[in-house]
Amino acid sequence: MENIDFLNVILRNGASQSEAFAFYDQLDIVETEEMIGMWQGEEIVTGHPLEGILTASGWYGKEFIDEEHVHPLVFKKSNEVLYTISPNWIPFNFLLQSVQHIPNKILSSSMTILRPIINTNKSAARLRKVNHRGKITSAMIYDNKGIIDIFRRIDENTLLGIMDIKEQLPDKAFFFILRKV
Repeated sequence: MENIDFLNVILRNGASQSEAFAFYDQLDIVETEEMIGMWQGEEIVTGHPLEGILTASGWYGKEFIDEEHVHPLVFKKSNEVLYTISPNWIPFNFLLQSVQHIPNKILSSSMTILRPIINTNKSAARLRKVNHRGKITSAMIYDNKGIIDIFRRIDENTLLGIMDIKEQLPDKAFFFILRKV
């Protein structure tokens, strides 16, 4: 099955963590220069505790300006205007333990209320190459969080990303897709 066909299946039906890792492992690496630009994101359902939170919060994607300047969290207002937020304000450990108890409507409303506080134009991550699961590929390293997003290429305009969170087990990852805008 072609990569894009399998991607459409897992976006529609979800996948287990092991199926998502198997798909990820067979994909090609991504060079850092290929990452430059705006990318629209979409979560993949694999049973990770963070699933749904980005979508409910209005997550749009990521912007890679250059290797030293990355906006890891780009969101979209109801009027379609994009804005970036600082991940320093996101309590990932709390969310990992509590997200299933927070209604989506509260997440969405919270982003609207908190936007003036957490909005930033300052870069909050950078691009580097890392060795992950046997391949050296591009990764986005958060400046002040124990999080690395590692990427593999589905095609020239579509990437599969894994959010590797330091406090989590290595065999449990948050999977997402990025599409070049």
